[in-house]
Parts: sequence; C-alpha cells; structure tokens
Amino acid sequence: MSTTEEPQKLYAAREPVFPKRVYGYFRNLKWAVLIITLGIYYITPWIRWDRGPALPDQAVLLDLANRRFFFFWIEIWPHEFYFVAGLLIMAGLGLFLFTSALGRVWCGYSCPQTVWTDLFFTVERWIEGDRNARLRLWNGKWDFRKWRLRLSKWTVWLVISVATGGAWVFYFADAPTLLVDLFTGQAAFVAYATVALLTATTFVFGGFMREQVCIYMCPWPRIQAAMMDEHSITVAYRDWRGEPRAKGKERDGAGDCIDCNACVNVCPTGIDIRDGQQLECITCALCIDACDDIMAKVGKPRGLIDYMALTDEANERAGKPKVSVWKHIFRLRTIIYTALWSGIGIGLVFLLFVRADIDMTVAPVRNPQFVTLSDGSIRNTYDVRIRNMSHDDSDFAISLVSDAPLEVTLEGQPGQSVNVALNSTHLQRVYVTAPAGSAPALAERTDFRLWVEDEATTHRAFRDTTFFGRATQ
Repeated sequence: MSTTEEPQKLYAAREPVFPKRVYGYFRNLKWAVLIITLGIYYITPWIRWDRGPALPDQAVLLDLANRRFFFFWIEIWPHEFYFVAGLLIMAGLGLFLFTSALGRVWCGYSCPQTVWTDLFFTVERWIEGDRNARLRLWNGKWDFRKWRLRLSKWTVWLVISVATGGAWVFYFADAPTLLVDLFTGQAAFVAYATVALLTATTFVFGGFMREQVCIYMCPWPRIQAAMMDEHSITVAYRDWRGEPRAKGKERDGAGDCIDCNACVNVCPTGIDIRDGQQLECITCALCIDACDDIMAKVGKPRGLIDYMALTDEANERAGKPKVSVWKHIFRLRTIIYTALWSGIGIGLVFLLFVRADIDMTVAPVRNPQFVTLSDGSIRNTYDVRIRNMSHDDSDFAISLVSDAPLEVTLEGQPGQSVNVALNSTHLQRVYVTAPAGSAPALAERTDFRLWVEDEATTHRAFRDTTFFGRATQ
C-alpha cells in the first residue's frame, strides 16, 4: 500500500495576536510618544507662518508646483537639495546611533507602523474588550453582536486611516484650501488617489497585518544585527534568575519566574522574551511592565525582564557589579556616530546661515561660438539666470571683471540692470564684446568673471566663464 505525503508548506498560517492591556513606566512612555508624534503629524499642516503677501503662510509646506520647501522661517530651493540629502544622512546616522546604543528603540516607540498599530490596538480594546474578551469574540460565531463590534471597530479604524491620508496631502498644498477642495470635489485627482492609497495602507497595515509588517516586510530587523554588539542595551530575560520556572506553591528550588505568561500576553508581536533574543522583538518593553507588576505581587525583586546588555548577563552570572548604563551608551562606536551626526548637522546649519539671497548660473551660447561684428569687434552670447531668493522685488546690476578690454550689454534692457521679482528666477541674455583693435590684449580663450549685485542690499554673486575669439586690428 502506498502512502502520499502532504507537500511541505512554505509559509505558516498567521497566529492572531491579542495583546493584553498593561500599565507601567514603559507603557506610559509609549503613550507619551504616541500622543506627541501623532499630534505633530496631524497638527503641523495647520500651523501658520507669516512670510509676506506673496508667499504661502503655511509653516511646513512642500510646494511642488513652485519647487520649494518651506519650514517655518527656512526656505529651501531646488538647487539647495543638499540640505534634504544632509537631513536624510542625519536620519540614517541617528538610526544607527540609537540602534547601537539601545537596540530597536526606534521600532518599539517611534516607528509609524508601531504608533498606528498601537492606536488601532487601543481602539480594539475600547470596543471589543481586553485580551480574553477579544479571544472569545474571535473564536465565537458570527452573530449580530460580533458583526456590530467588528463594524464599529472597522469604522473607527477607517476614520483614523482617512485622517492619516488626508493629513499627508495637506503637507503639499495649503491645508484649509485643500480641505475645502477635497470635500467639494474640486481637488486634483492625485490628491484623492494619494488619500485613498494611504487610507488603504494604514487600514490594512495597522488593523490587519500588524506584526507581520515588522517581521516580514521591514528590512530593519535583518540589518540591526550589524549595528549592535555585546554592549548594546536591549530587552532581555534574566534566565539565570528566573529558571527553573514553577507555578503555584511548588517552588522549592525554583527561580523567580512563575510561568504566568504575562510577558507573552502583552507582547504586540506575540513572542516569548524568555526564549532569548528574537528577530520579532521590537523592544517595546511592555513585557518589562507586565513582569514587574507580577514580581511586585509575588514579593520578588523587579527586573526579571529588563533593559540590559550581553556583558551585563556575564557580569551578573559571575556575581560582578553591573556596568553603568552610560558606559554602555558612550563607547567608541556611538561616539563616532554622534560625531558624524553632529558634524553634518553643524555643517548644514552653517550653510543655512551663510547662503546668499542671490543665486546665478551662466550658460555660454556656443552656436555660433562667437560672431564678428561689422566694426571688427567680437561678441559672445551668454544666458544668465538670476534667482532672487529674497522677499522683495530687486534690481540686479550685471557687470564683469577681466584683464582684457571686454564690455557687457543686456538684451532688452536700457541699462546694466534687470528687475527680478521676489522668490522667482529671471533668464537674461547677456552680450560680452571685445572692441575692435583689442587683439594684443586677447587670447583665443579669455577667462573673466561675471558679477550680479542686488542694488538695494549690495549682496553679490559671481560665476567664472570664458570668452572665445580673437579680435582683429
């Protein structure tokens, strides 16, 4: 008789996680982070900042139409993208710094997936009850009560998701105006598409996928190992103190762990921290609060589950005193990360304060490379783009400096200056001429410097370029 074996499954079925409500220091810390981060995200687009009548008054605005970024008193132009690149590098270094010092503290407290999932868990507990009630509801039949509770929960989730998607698009346009346009059907299609996409992802990721995003979709759990070492502080279980486990009164020779599973029941990813370090652990520290509460009730010292480093484990097993937390944090690796992070930040601040209100580019017109006029003079043509980054219309004088006898004239302008509106750019065609009879002072290529000066503020900018051609006697 032949038997057929079932094919091995590549993926295990998801076990739903129903975290229990917990109280304690780290839970309060997570509440504070949640309120602050969500408050910043939802409120920031509505903060006003007066920049004058010709500029938007939204404090934080990514003005894609005009290719500018406003952040309170700071205005970033497209050619200043290095500021954005610098901030991204600082964010990466900051993530490396915090991970090497405190493990996945970003994942446990500030990651958007963590924050919104925590908010959705709160809504779920508020409507369906705590862990045991939600388990009974999950295993129960689909009667009227179950449909009512599920629809109520999904409705609140959907409202939060819509608010999340709506808040995001408000960063790219004037928030009050866009809000009216969204409700009256006058907003652009891309605004509705963005809101719909972010609503769907928030609803699905925060409400249904939850820990699966952290375990399977996020690359950071797989990268963090390179950022951590034996001095990195992370959530760990003191198994040398807790083992062997024992329940009830049979505790002769047993450790402090009473195997109550309180740490497992509060974990948002559904793991048992007593099994050691695991990829799924986001170091939210809720298991610490749960375990400390149980230890207090059974009269045992707190800290069976705690923030600690691997070196602490070795020291405690050997009966040595625990190393100071600050010695774990301030070590060579974290000091290097901090120095790099600070250096980039100081450099960006310096560049921000020394940047000029004028920016210019010079593009020689090389078709033809030069022309010889009827009087024997030689003329080159240049396109000069002037960007007025001040908040006032200004007249800009254009001049040149050269050892050769060169003259500059402006196309369409009666004099040597051109008016440029505030926060705008102007393309000006400029002619540079070598008069007849200047051949002894000219080479085939003559370098010179073109200057632009704000006549009101005397701020100046320059670009070096080249004059081509040889004048004839």
